[in-house]
Amino acid sequence: MLLAIDCGNTNTVFSIWDGAKFRATWRISTDHKRTADEYFVWLSSLMALTKVEAHVTEAIISSTVPRVVFNLRVLCNRYFDCRPLVVGKPECRLPVPPRVDQGTTVGPDRLVNTVAGFHRHGGNLIVVDFGTATTFDVVDDDGAYVGGVIAPGANLSLEALHMAAAALPHVDVARPMRAIGTNTVACMQSGVYWGYIGLVEGIVREVRKERPAPMKVIATGGLAPLFAQGTELFDAVEDDLTMHGLVLIQSFNKESADAPDETR
Repeated sequence: MLLAIDCGNTNTVFSIWDGAKFRATWRISTDHKRTADEYFVWLSSLMALTKVEAHVTEAIISSTVPRVVFNLRVLCNRYFDCRPLVVGKPECRLPVPPRVDQGTTVGPDRLVNTVAGFHRHGGNLIVVDFGTATTFDVVDDDGAYVGGVIAPGANLSLEALHMAAAALPHVDVARPMRAIGTNTVACMQSGVYWGYIGLVEGIVREVRKERPAPMKVIATGGLAPLFAQGTELFDAVEDDLTMHGLVLIQSFNKESADAPDETR
């Protein structure tokens, strides 16, 4: 079985893929100080509680936090006796390499979303990922990542507003009943919610102007279903896009390794 690990700035997601479907998915807060032993105690306990008997033989990691990769590698090596594939490293191949400025490093989460989005929806695609940052990944007609946009995430914006203005409380992202708030919390929620709807629609509009073909728009990330309620922009909302991409990349690399070398 495959252990797929997606480490973001806020949370890290572990999923077990049995070759046909995901058997289980668990989430933990991202902490670069967490050791491999701590990961295993947590993970094995959840496997036992949910009665998931998983014999992990392969692993793949996507991480936007470089400092956690070492302990995740140790987890896979020590407890599952496998060497994980790490997206973004030279040994990890992609079906189609990104086409960006020379020397540019593309976030592994964006590469994974590109592979998954193209597999499910074809090319000429904009993938909007509502995470710690709100990212827009532009996928060409052949499946290559060709650039995008990075904006602050909704929760990050609310936290910055709370930290910078002493009189403003900490509030959660929610769709307000009305655009005009009649109390401080409602005003803040309206500003963030409808402000981000406007941000997403505006960026997608500008991206479409620069592309030669019509562009489909796919939303993913924890807040995607919430923001999808306020706009008709999205052609689909995918809650498992990143994990699906990890499975595809692992499969592609395995098939490439098993293929005969035609240069010999």
